Amino acid sequence: MKLRSLAALCALISGWIGFAATVKAVDLTGSWATAPSACSKVFIKKDGAISFRQDSDQYGGGFILEGDRVRGQMQTCTITRRKEQGDVVHMLARCADDIMTSNVQLSAKIIDDNTIARIFPGMPEFTLSYSRCPM
Repeated sequence: MKLRSLAALCALISGWIGFAATVKAVDLTGSWATAPSACSKVFIKKDGAISFRQDSDQYGGGFILEGDRVRGQMQTCTITRRKEQGDVVHMLARCADDIMTSNVQLSAKIIDDNTIARIFPGMPEFTLSYSRCPM
C-alpha cells in the first residue's frame, strides 16, 4: 500500500515538473514604439546596435529593452525586480537621466507577442500601447 502511494506521489510530482518546464517567461527584448509605422523614424540600427534617432521624439515614444536594461529617449533604467501575473508583467526599475535617479514601477499587459499596453496602477483607464519593431 505504501509503495502504491509513493508511486502515485512520484507521478504527481513529475507531472508538475513537466508542466513547469513548459511555462515560458514573457520575452520583452527588443525595440518598442508607440505605433508600428513609427519604428523606422524612432530607431536606427548601426553596426548591430539599436539606438534612437536624433529626432525620434517627434514621432512618438519608444524604448529599448535588453536584458535588465531599459533605455528610453531621455533616461536609462535597470530592472531590479520582475513579477508576472497572468498576462501582466510588473517591474521595479532604478532609472537615471542627466539630472537625477529614481525608482519607477512599470507594468505592462501582454496583448500578443508584438504588442503590449503599459498600464498605470490606480488608473486602469489610462494605457499606452507599444508595438515591437522588427529590427
